[in-house]
Order: sequence, then C-alpha cells, then structure tokens
Amino acid sequence: MKAVVIRRIAPIEESPLSYEDLPTPEPKGKDILIRVHACGICRTELDEIEGRLKPRIPVIPGHQVVGRVVEMGAEAGRFSVGDRVGVAWIYSSCGVCRFCRRGLENLCENFMGTGCDADGGYAEYMIVNEDYAYKIPTIFSDVEAAPLLCAGAIGYRALKLTGIEDGDVIGLYGFGSSAHIVFQLVRYLYPNSKIFVFTKRRGDPPSQLAAKMGADWIGETGEKPPLKLNCAIDTTPTGIPVREALGNLERGGRLVMNLIRKETPITDLDYTLHLWWEKEIKSVANITRRDVAEFLEVAAKIPIKPEVVEFRIEEANEALKMLKYGAYRGSGVLVIK
Repeated sequence: MKAVVIRRIAPIEESPLSYEDLPTPEPKGKDILIRVHACGICRTELDEIEGRLKPRIPVIPGHQVVGRVVEMGAEAGRFSVGDRVGVAWIYSSCGVCRFCRRGLENLCENFMGTGCDADGGYAEYMIVNEDYAYKIPTIFSDVEAAPLLCAGAIGYRALKLTGIEDGDVIGLYGFGSSAHIVFQLVRYLYPNSKIFVFTKRRGDPPSQLAAKMGADWIGETGEKPPLKLNCAIDTTPTGIPVREALGNLERGGRLVMNLIRKETPITDLDYTLHLWWEKEIKSVANITRRDVAEFLEVAAKIPIKPEVVEFRIEEANEALKMLKYGAYRGSGVLVIK
C-alpha cells in the first residue's frame, strides 16, 4: 500500500515526511481493515513531525480517517464489509485504570493516539479495533466527514467544557478547522449567544471565513471586544492568546485550551489582571469515544458543513506547510484514491 511515514523529527519546511510502499496490515482479533478514502489534516501532525509531541518512530500519521471496511479479524462483528466508518484520535485505552472506570478514557494512563502511538490514516489502508471506529452519517461525504473526527469532535468536547449557556458571549481565539466547526455548534445549540472571533491579522483567511459565516465581531488578538467574554476557546499554537483571552473574560469566566502543544510559551500572566475574580483555565486532553459518537449525531442534525481544501496524499508535506502558515481557510483533507 502507499503511505506517508514520519521517520525523523524535523521542521516541516524540510519536507520530512516520506511517501512509501508498505505491506498492507492484516486484521486480527477484533481489528477491522479500512480502505482509507480521506484523512483530515491536523496541527497535531505538525506537533509530531516537529517534535513537540513524541510519536512512535516510524509511524503513519493521521487521525481523522474515513473509509470502508474491507476485511475483519476473526473476533470482529460490529461492522460488515462495505460499511463506511471513521477513526478519531483515540486509538485505544486500557479500560481498567481509574480514569477509564470513571468514563474519562481520554485521561487513560495507557491512552494511544491514532497516527502517533499507532499507524493512522495517511495511507491507503489502516487497521483499528472495531470498538474504536464509528459509523459515518450518510449526510456527509468522505471529505466532509474527515474533519468532524477531530476538529469537530474535540471542538465539541471543548465547547462542553466551557460551561456555556444560551445568551453567553463566547470568544474563539483562532478560526481554523476546529473553531469554524465550533461556530456552527454554537449557532445551533446556543442561538442567542454572541460569537466574537480573534485572528492573527485583520483580513487574513481565518477572519475572512469568520466574516463569511456571520461572526458577531471579528478582531485581532490583542484587541478589546465590545463586550466581556463569558467563556472562550483557544485553538492557536502560540502563548499570547492565553493572556489576551483571560484579560477579556468576565468574572467567573473560563478559557478552554483546545490543543495538545503550544509552540511558544505562555508568559506575562498577572494574577490580578488575568486570573482573579474566579477566572479559570482548562485544557482539553484527548477525547473519549462518547464525545465522538455524540458529536456525529449532533453534526448530522445541524448539519455541520466544514469548509474543506483537498490535497492528494502525495502533497502531505506541502499541505502541512500551508497549515503551519495559515495559507488556507477551514479544514485540509488528504484524498486517498
């Protein structure tokens, strides 16, 4: 099979991903073999490639996978050959640790990330235990469904963690793949809320997308919005938006950080200005299967429509460079034919 592989840690500018012929994996036990049709592109892949997150080396990246079941292990029976399924960031969890027993498998001490600790979807085929795959609603094409499996599902978890109520003002710092899906969730679930969007530069592709979608206010990170924020979600790779978001929060507000790694430090927090008045910071760590299943159901009802830019699998290096520098808006997806 054709696959994209991380074999060394290096800046994406060096095009470190290799495009290779590898043996097609064989499903055993409860595994299913998936013929991959599309795989979303995520900033987590940049974190792996550039070493901020430590992947297994070598590994096939990609954790927003959509394809069809083509073969099953001897103990698999949840799906049938031909079923269209998705795979998200959660590849496996132990099921027995104190976190798993409490429904917090995202915090499992043996959590494995798809495309990081196990081979993912930047390939023609991948295997996964059937318990960690999801049926894809028919309303979505393969390309539309791919960003829902991480950008959407983890955005859904982040939104729940904000504690938002209808009528609240929510700030979105960064407006990429996840935030533009969260925007649609807020409009559907909390129709009386205002959405303020903060981007790096006025008139950049993310702010253009926010304007197209009808944000209530759009500004640069560092600007003061017209109203205090009851809650906020930060999806940016830099530390500065954390300070800025906390400064814009209303008393008792919460900032949720929806990312795995920051590329630059969080600095210059002043307790009185940024944290007093019972303001909170909460991170999103991984995801649970329940999050993914719930989100796909909600997404189909709305229905969520991600803005997608398609790339060929051979263009993975270039696609990730473009993601790093904000050269496209919405969600990038590798199409694997």
